[in-house]
Amino acid sequence: MRPLSDLTFRTLLVTLDDDGIATVTLNREAKRNALDAATIDELIDVFTALPRAGARACVLRAAGPHFCAGLDLVEHWQADRSAAEFMQICLRWHEAFNKMEYGGVPIIAALKGAVVGGGLELASAAHIRVADAGTYFGLPEGQRGLFTGGGATIRVAGLIGKARMIDMMLTGRLYRGQQAVDVGLAQYLVEDSEAKAHELALAAARNPPLSNFAICSAVSHMQNMSALDAAYAEAAVAGVVNTQEAARARLEAFAAGTAARVRPD
Repeated sequence: MRPLSDLTFRTLLVTLDDDGIATVTLNREAKRNALDAATIDELIDVFTALPRAGARACVLRAAGPHFCAGLDLVEHWQADRSAAEFMQICLRWHEAFNKMEYGGVPIIAALKGAVVGGGLELASAAHIRVADAGTYFGLPEGQRGLFTGGGATIRVAGLIGKARMIDMMLTGRLYRGQQAVDVGLAQYLVEDSEAKAHELALAAARNPPLSNFAICSAVSHMQNMSALDAAYAEAAVAGVVNTQEAARARLEAFAAGTAARVRPD
């Protein structure tokens, strides 16, 4: 396993600032940041390395006007893959997106323009999604003669429900604006998605890392369990997190009445 400093990237730009905020930029603007095999390999590398590189949060963004147009269909057509070969490609996508969802580093996706097909699968692996007014979400697999292979049946259906996802795939329906937020495709709709994503990353980075790790991994694991097993796992995780040394000063401030109040502005 290589550290972040040893990695080189051809399709991504990766930085880590003094606040512990990593910025991962999809850098295939001419292709609307479509995901080719090389990009998926680099996503695996970077999201394997970030938890061990001291990253406290991550902003996932894209060069150009579009977040991600999904699977690189030109590469797929030219490769003329067999069923077995494409299944292996899909498994690499799952590996990349699982590294994101379960890695324990909060990932905030700054969305704009097209968030389509595999681009929506990528965005759904982030923990928070921030859209701007020009963002639109689609799953055009039916019109392309394709089927989702990067986890939409798990994550997108989990966000918006099976019926809405099937509708998007069958009819090409797009969601945008407040409607996209209302159905669960994004949590924020703002003028500048990148600025908001960075603001949220800074807020998350102020939490104790162990708390963030639990929030950004354990919740997803528990969703895959039976209710009885999830209750047991939740109690075990809470036992570890809620007694961590990093929380002592915060608990003391709460007990003394000096902690920030949880209240609306």
